[in-house]
Amino acid sequence: MSDLTLFLKKKFWSSVFLGFLFSSCSSADTLRNPYLAEYSFQFQINLNLPEYDDLRFAGGTHLIPQLGNKGVLVFNLNGTDYFAWDASCPNHKPSSCSQTQIIGVLAECSCEEYQYSLATGQLFNPPENSGQMYPLLFYRAETRGNSIIISN
Repeated sequence: MSDLTLFLKKKFWSSVFLGFLFSSCSSADTLRNPYLAEYSFQFQINLNLPEYDDLRFAGGTHLIPQLGNKGVLVFNLNGTDYFAWDASCPNHKPSSCSQTQIIGVLAECSCEEYQYSLATGQLFNPPENSGQMYPLLFYRAETRGNSIIISN
């Protein structure tokens, strides 16, 4: 694994750990994103199928529209590690403009042009005096051979 890959993985898991740590110290009202419903699902991606070719390469992305709130964005971090995020912008109620669009390694909400990292889920451009802002909603992505299992 490259140094950049290790750095990104450590940064991601550190932010997840800190999120869990801080969330365990606060009330449940501040933890739960009030805008996004929680869905239970399991979906298998067969990387041998041509529709998923982009996911076979580092930086590749794919939108699965039938899952989650407004779809699920799948991101190949480094050729072997995958992340899955809800495609609905997490910082307002779902609407006609709240499905994020893939722009390289970012997801952008067309409502107010918020941009989120597909490597960490974090918001890059929060407005001033924004108060509580939420990252992209994370789903589990597990690699099994030539398949990726996305689940919640």
